[in-house]
Amino acid sequence: MTDINIKRLNASQRDFDSALAKLLAWDDSVDHQVNESVRHILREVKTRGDAAVLEFTEKFDRLKVDGVAELEMDQGRLQKALDAIPQDQRIALEKAADRIRDYHERQNQPSWQYEDEDGTVLGQKVTPLDRAGLYVPGGKAAYPSSVLMNAIPAKVAGVSEVVMVVPTPDGVVNDMVLAAAAIAGVDRVFTVGGAQAVGALAYGTETIPAVDKIVGPGNIFVATAKREVFGTVGIDMIAGPSEILVICDGQTDPDWIAMDLFSQAEHDEQAQSILISPDAAFLDAVQASVNKLLPTMERSEIIAESMGSRAALIEVADLSEAAAVSNRIAPEHLELSVENPEALVEEIRHAGAIFMGRFTAEALGDYCAGPNHVLPTSGTARFSSPLGVYDFQKRSSIIGFSAAGADRMGRVASVLARGEGLTAHARSAEYRIND
Repeated sequence: MTDINIKRLNASQRDFDSALAKLLAWDDSVDHQVNESVRHILREVKTRGDAAVLEFTEKFDRLKVDGVAELEMDQGRLQKALDAIPQDQRIALEKAADRIRDYHERQNQPSWQYEDEDGTVLGQKVTPLDRAGLYVPGGKAAYPSSVLMNAIPAKVAGVSEVVMVVPTPDGVVNDMVLAAAAIAGVDRVFTVGGAQAVGALAYGTETIPAVDKIVGPGNIFVATAKREVFGTVGIDMIAGPSEILVICDGQTDPDWIAMDLFSQAEHDEQAQSILISPDAAFLDAVQASVNKLLPTMERSEIIAESMGSRAALIEVADLSEAAAVSNRIAPEHLELSVENPEALVEEIRHAGAIFMGRFTAEALGDYCAGPNHVLPTSGTARFSSPLGVYDFQKRSSIIGFSAAGADRMGRVASVLARGEGLTAHARSAEYRIND
C-alpha cells in the first residue's frame, strides 16, 4: 500500500488561518436531486400514510409485506434477540447500558420554584416529551451502541414511549441492534428506514405513531428528511462527518496516537483526524506510525482516503497555542494526550467531548464510558452540546402573582405596555392594581 502524506501545517506560517479554514471546509450542501426525492417521499407519507410506507419499503429495502403492522417487532422478538446473541456481547451491552444510564441519571433536573417577598410564586416545571422517535441505521451499518446512546437518555428523562425505526434490507435483521433495544427499554420497533421512516415518525400513519422528537444517525436521505420535518417535530442535530482532534505533548506512544486518528478515519472518507503538537519530531513519528499500521487495518482504503484528503498534523509553539487552535476548530472529539490534562482543559472552550490523559482513547467514549457519543460536529460545538436527558424534556415557566405582587408589578407592566402602544395589555394589568 502506498504511503500517505498527511498535510502538515504550522501555526506560525503567515497563511495558517486560511490554510486551516481550507482544511476544515466541508460541503454539507444537499444535492438537489436528493432534496427533491426526500420531499416527494415525505409528501407521499404525509398524505397516504401506511400505503406509502409499504411502497417505499418494497422499493428501497426490497421487503414486501401486506401491512405496516407486519413490520412491527413485538417485545417477545426483542427478548428473543437478546437471548440469541453471544454471551460476551450481551454482557458488554448490559455493562455499557449501566454506565450510560448512571451518567445520564445525573443530568436529570427536577422542577423548581421560589416565592418572593410579596408571596408571588415563580418557577419552572420540567416535563418529558410524550413520545420520542429513534432512527437506527440498518443493513451493513448496524450500530447497537447508537440504540443505547439515544434510547437510554430518553427513558431516564421519563419519555413515555420510545419508538424505534430500523431498516432491514432484504429482510436481514441485526439481532444485536434488537438486543440493545430490549436492554434500553425501547417500547415499539418498526423495520422501516430511510426518509419514509422519518416521515412516518414526524406525521404519523395509521400504524406508526407521530412522535415529538426524532433522534439518531442516518445517511444523506435520513439527514435531509430530518432537516425537512424540523418544526413539525424536534430533531437532535444534522450531523456532519466524524472528527477527532488530538493535542499531544510528544510523550505518548506514536502508535497509540496513530490508531486514535484511525478510529475516526475508518468511519468514512469524509471523516477528519487532526493531531496538534509542539514537537515536530513527534509529528514525524506519528506520520511513520500511520504508514506502518495502515496495511494492518481492515478498512485501510477508507482510512487512507480520509487521512490523505482531510487529516492534518499541526505544529504549534506550545500547548497553550494548541488549545487556541483547538478552540478555533471546536472538534467533536478532543483528546488531551498530555502530562497534565487537568491544567490544559481549563483553556478549552469548545469541544463536544474531552478525553483526558494518555489512557483515555476516544473509542471508550463511543461505547461504554457513560457520556453520550451523539456529539456536535463541523464546529457546532461552539454553540451546542452532546445529546442528553435535557433533549427529551421541555420547560414551562411557572408564574403565580399574589394580590400584592399583582399590584406592585402591574404598575411596571402598565408603563411598559403603554410605551409599546398595547393598551389592552396595560388595562389588563391595571385591573389588578389597588388605587
